[in-house]
Amino acid sequence: MTLNTPLTVQAFALLVLGLSQGAYAAVGLDRTRVIFDGGKEATSVNITNNNTQLPYLAQGWIEDETGQKITSPLIVLPPVQRLEPGKQSQVKVQALPAAKLLPQDRETVYYFNLREIPPRSDKANTLQIALQTRIKLFYRPQAITPSQQDLSNPWQEKLTLSLEGERYRVNNPTPYYVTLVDARSSKDGKTVPGFEPLMVPPKGSLTLGPTAKALGTTPYLAYVNDYGGRPLMAFICSGNACKVNAQASAANE
Repeated sequence: MTLNTPLTVQAFALLVLGLSQGAYAAVGLDRTRVIFDGGKEATSVNITNNNTQLPYLAQGWIEDETGQKITSPLIVLPPVQRLEPGKQSQVKVQALPAAKLLPQDRETVYYFNLREIPPRSDKANTLQIALQTRIKLFYRPQAITPSQQDLSNPWQEKLTLSLEGERYRVNNPTPYYVTLVDARSSKDGKTVPGFEPLMVPPKGSLTLGPTAKALGTTPYLAYVNDYGGRPLMAFICSGNACKVNAQASAANE
Protein backbone atom coordinates (compact mmCIF):
# COMPACT_ATOMS: atom_id res chain seq x y z
CA MET A 1 0.00 0.00 0.00
CA THR A 2 1.30 3.47 -0.89
CA LEU A 3 0.55 6.48 1.27
CA ASN A 4 1.55 10.07 0.64
CA THR A 5 4.02 12.36 2.45
CA PRO A 6 6.89 11.38 4.71
CA LEU A 7 6.26 10.35 8.29
CA THR A 8 9.31 11.64 10.14
CA VAL A 9 10.46 10.37 13.53
CA GLN A 10 9.71 13.80 14.95
CA ALA A 11 6.17 13.81 13.57
CA PHE A 12 5.58 10.30 14.90
CA ALA A 13 6.74 11.34 18.36
CA LEU A 14 4.46 14.34 18.10
CA LEU A 15 1.43 12.16 17.54
CA VAL A 16 2.35 9.61 20.21
CA LEU A 17 3.22 12.08 22.93
CA GLY A 18 0.43 14.52 22.12
CA LEU A 19 2.76 17.52 21.98
CA SER A 20 1.69 20.89 20.61
CA GLN A 21 1.28 20.65 16.86
CA GLY A 22 1.77 24.38 16.46
CA ALA A 23 5.42 24.05 17.53
CA TYR A 24 6.13 21.71 14.57
CA ALA A 25 3.75 23.11 11.96
CA ALA A 26 5.22 24.42 8.72
CA VAL A 27 2.44 27.00 8.42
CA GLY A 28 2.29 29.25 11.47
CA LEU A 29 -0.03 31.97 12.78
CA ASP A 30 1.00 35.35 14.16
CA ARG A 31 -1.19 35.02 17.27
CA THR A 32 -2.71 32.58 19.73
CA ARG A 33 -6.25 34.01 19.60
CA VAL A 34 -8.37 36.18 17.34
CA ILE A 35 -10.43 39.09 18.66
CA PHE A 36 -13.06 40.06 16.09
CA ASP A 37 -14.18 43.67 16.56
CA GLY A 38 -17.94 43.69 15.94
CA GLY A 39 -17.68 47.26 14.70
CA LYS A 40 -15.70 46.09 11.67
CA GLU A 41 -16.59 43.93 8.70
CA ALA A 42 -13.47 41.76 8.82
CA THR A 43 -10.18 41.07 10.55
CA SER A 44 -6.98 39.63 9.08
CA VAL A 45 -4.63 36.97 10.42
CA ASN A 46 -1.05 36.72 9.17
CA ILE A 47 0.23 33.28 8.23
CA THR A 48 3.75 32.15 7.32
CA ASN A 49 5.18 29.12 5.56
CA ASN A 50 8.18 28.39 7.76
CA ASN A 51 9.40 25.70 5.39
CA THR A 52 11.97 27.30 3.09
CA GLN A 53 12.06 24.33 0.71
CA LEU A 54 8.47 23.34 -0.01
CA PRO A 55 5.22 25.15 -0.84
CA TYR A 56 2.16 24.35 1.28
CA LEU A 57 -1.56 24.83 0.94
CA ALA A 58 -3.27 26.57 3.86
CA GLN A 59 -6.91 25.69 4.48
CA GLY A 60 -8.93 27.78 6.94
CA TRP A 61 -12.39 27.49 8.48
CA ILE A 62 -14.45 28.44 11.52
CA GLU A 63 -16.06 26.13 14.07
CA ASP A 64 -18.68 26.96 16.66
CA GLU A 65 -18.38 26.29 20.39
CA THR A 66 -19.36 22.64 19.88
CA GLY A 67 -16.68 22.06 17.24
CA GLN A 68 -19.05 22.05 14.25
CA LYS A 69 -17.88 23.72 11.03
CA ILE A 70 -19.93 26.79 10.17
CA THR A 71 -20.38 29.02 7.11
CA SER A 72 -22.21 31.81 8.95
CA PRO A 73 -22.07 34.34 10.63
CA LEU A 74 -18.27 34.28 10.09
CA ILE A 75 -16.29 32.83 7.20
CA VAL A 76 -12.61 32.51 6.26
CA LEU A 77 -11.42 34.00 2.95
CA PRO A 78 -9.82 32.53 0.98
CA PRO A 79 -10.75 29.09 2.29
CA VAL A 80 -7.64 27.62 0.64
CA GLN A 81 -4.47 29.31 -0.61
CA ARG A 82 -0.97 28.36 -1.68
CA LEU A 83 2.01 29.54 0.33
CA GLU A 84 5.38 29.53 -1.39
CA PRO A 85 8.46 28.43 0.61
CA GLY A 86 9.34 30.96 3.32
CA LYS A 87 6.58 33.37 2.28
CA GLN A 88 3.86 35.16 4.24
CA SER A 89 0.23 35.83 3.46
CA GLN A 90 -3.06 36.71 5.15
CA VAL A 91 -6.40 35.06 5.72
CA LYS A 92 -9.43 37.20 6.37
CA VAL A 93 -12.21 36.42 8.81
CA GLN A 94 -15.28 38.04 7.25
CA ALA A 95 -18.53 38.86 9.06
CA LEU A 96 -21.78 38.14 7.24
CA PRO A 97 -25.02 40.05 7.91
CA ALA A 98 -26.06 37.31 10.36
CA ALA A 99 -23.33 38.53 12.75
CA LYS A 100 -25.64 41.38 13.73
CA LEU A 101 -28.00 38.75 15.17
CA LEU A 102 -25.40 37.58 17.69
CA PRO A 103 -25.76 38.75 21.32
CA GLN A 104 -24.61 42.36 21.50
CA ASP A 105 -24.14 42.47 25.27
CA ARG A 106 -21.46 39.77 25.51
CA GLU A 107 -18.81 37.91 23.53
CA THR A 108 -19.48 34.82 21.44
CA VAL A 109 -16.71 32.23 21.13
CA TYR A 110 -15.72 30.40 17.95
CA TYR A 111 -12.62 28.50 16.86
CA PHE A 112 -10.36 29.49 13.97
CA ASN A 113 -8.74 26.51 12.27
CA LEU A 114 -5.79 26.44 9.88
CA ARG A 115 -4.66 23.19 8.28
CA GLU A 116 -1.40 22.90 6.36
CA ILE A 117 -1.40 20.58 3.36
CA PRO A 118 2.07 19.54 2.16
CA PRO A 119 2.84 18.82 -1.50
CA ARG A 120 2.28 15.30 -2.74
CA SER A 121 5.33 13.13 -2.25
CA ASP A 122 6.83 11.26 -5.19
CA LYS A 123 8.24 8.61 -2.86
CA ALA A 124 6.54 5.28 -2.29
CA ASN A 125 5.47 3.95 1.11
CA THR A 126 5.29 7.34 2.77
CA LEU A 127 2.59 8.78 5.02
CA GLN A 128 1.22 12.29 4.57
CA ILE A 129 0.40 14.27 7.71
CA ALA A 130 -1.59 17.49 7.54
CA LEU A 131 -1.01 19.35 10.81
CA GLN A 132 -3.73 21.65 12.06
CA THR A 133 -3.71 24.69 14.35
CA ARG A 134 -6.86 25.61 16.29
CA ILE A 135 -7.20 28.84 18.27
CA LYS A 136 -10.05 30.66 19.96
CA LEU A 137 -11.88 33.39 18.10
CA PHE A 138 -13.93 35.84 20.15
CA TYR A 139 -16.61 37.90 18.43
CA ARG A 140 -16.69 41.09 20.49
CA PRO A 141 -19.69 43.35 19.79
CA GLN A 142 -18.99 47.03 19.26
CA ALA A 143 -21.15 47.87 22.29
CA ILE A 144 -18.64 46.22 24.65
CA THR A 145 -15.39 47.28 22.98
CA PRO A 146 -13.06 48.09 25.91
CA SER A 147 -12.19 51.72 26.48
CA GLN A 148 -8.65 52.89 27.19
CA GLN A 149 -9.55 52.93 30.87
CA ASP A 150 -10.76 49.33 30.64
CA LEU A 151 -7.43 48.34 29.13
CA SER A 152 -5.59 50.07 31.97
CA ASN A 153 -7.75 48.27 34.53
CA PRO A 154 -8.17 44.72 33.18
CA TRP A 155 -11.74 43.46 33.35
CA GLN A 156 -10.38 40.06 34.38
CA GLU A 157 -9.66 41.60 37.77
CA LYS A 158 -13.42 41.86 38.34
CA LEU A 159 -13.53 38.10 38.87
CA THR A 160 -14.48 36.93 42.34
CA LEU A 161 -14.25 33.58 44.09
CA SER A 162 -16.92 32.11 46.34
CA LEU A 163 -16.42 29.08 48.57
CA GLU A 164 -18.89 26.31 47.79
CA GLY A 165 -18.27 23.16 49.77
CA GLU A 166 -14.58 22.28 49.45
CA ARG A 167 -13.90 24.30 46.30
CA TYR A 168 -13.86 27.85 45.00
CA ARG A 169 -16.30 28.91 42.33
CA VAL A 170 -15.06 31.54 39.84
CA ASN A 171 -17.65 34.24 39.16
CA ASN A 172 -17.34 36.33 36.00
CA PRO A 173 -19.58 39.44 36.03
CA THR A 174 -18.08 40.81 32.80
CA PRO A 175 -19.35 40.45 29.20
CA TYR A 176 -16.06 38.77 28.20
CA TYR A 177 -14.78 35.21 28.26
CA VAL A 178 -11.93 34.71 30.73
CA THR A 179 -9.54 31.80 30.20
CA LEU A 180 -7.70 30.69 33.35
CA VAL A 181 -4.48 28.76 32.74
CA ASP A 182 -2.85 28.44 36.16
CA ALA A 183 -3.76 28.32 39.85
CA ARG A 184 -1.28 28.59 42.72
CA SER A 185 -1.35 29.03 46.46
CA SER A 186 1.44 31.62 46.29
CA LYS A 187 3.01 33.93 43.72
CA ASP A 188 6.06 31.78 43.10
CA GLY A 189 4.43 28.45 43.87
CA LYS A 190 3.72 25.57 41.52
CA THR A 191 0.40 24.78 39.92
CA VAL A 192 -1.82 23.22 42.58
CA PRO A 193 -2.83 19.57 42.07
CA GLY A 194 -6.18 19.11 40.37
CA PHE A 195 -6.11 22.31 38.32
CA GLU A 196 -7.21 22.16 34.70
CA PRO A 197 -7.44 25.25 32.45
CA LEU A 198 -10.97 26.53 32.08
CA MET A 199 -12.82 29.25 30.18
CA VAL A 200 -15.37 31.11 32.30
CA PRO A 201 -18.24 32.41 30.13
CA PRO A 202 -19.53 35.99 30.24
CA LYS A 203 -21.79 36.64 33.24
CA GLY A 204 -21.24 33.02 34.25
CA SER A 205 -19.34 30.90 36.74
CA LEU A 206 -17.33 27.67 36.93
CA THR A 207 -15.83 25.65 39.77
CA LEU A 208 -12.06 25.27 40.12
CA GLY A 209 -10.73 21.71 40.31
CA PRO A 210 -8.32 22.13 43.26
CA THR A 211 -9.68 22.22 46.79
CA ALA A 212 -9.93 25.54 48.60
CA LYS A 213 -7.55 24.11 51.18
CA ALA A 214 -4.90 23.56 48.50
CA LEU A 215 -5.29 27.11 47.19
CA GLY A 216 -5.37 28.74 50.61
CA THR A 217 -6.74 32.18 51.47
CA THR A 218 -4.46 34.10 49.09
CA PRO A 219 -4.79 32.18 45.81
CA TYR A 220 -3.21 33.27 42.55
CA LEU A 221 -4.85 32.73 39.15
CA ALA A 222 -3.29 33.37 35.73
CA TYR A 223 -5.42 34.34 32.73
CA VAL A 224 -4.78 34.84 29.01
CA ASN A 225 -5.23 38.41 27.80
CA ASP A 226 -6.02 39.67 24.28
CA TYR A 227 -2.36 39.53 23.28
CA GLY A 228 -1.66 36.01 24.51
CA GLY A 229 0.07 37.19 27.70
CA ARG A 230 -0.55 35.42 31.01
CA PRO A 231 -0.84 37.96 33.82
CA LEU A 232 -1.10 36.65 37.38
CA MET A 233 -3.94 37.83 39.61
CA ALA A 234 -3.60 37.83 43.40
CA PHE A 235 -6.76 37.19 45.40
CA ILE A 236 -7.44 37.88 49.04
CA CYS A 237 -10.16 35.94 50.84
CA SER A 238 -12.35 36.85 53.75
CA GLY A 239 -14.91 34.35 54.95
CA ASN A 240 -16.38 32.55 51.93
CA ALA A 241 -15.56 35.26 49.38
CA CYS A 242 -12.38 36.33 47.57
CA LYS A 243 -11.65 39.34 45.42
CA VAL A 244 -8.64 40.49 43.42
CA ASN A 245 -5.96 42.41 45.25
CA ALA A 246 -5.37 44.92 42.44
CA GLN A 247 -2.20 46.34 43.96
CA ALA A 248 -0.59 42.92 44.35
CA SER A 249 -1.77 41.86 40.88
CA ALA A 250 -0.23 44.95 39.28
CA ALA A 251 3.10 44.05 40.86
CA ASN A 252 2.98 40.68 39.09
CA GLU A 253 2.67 42.14 35.58
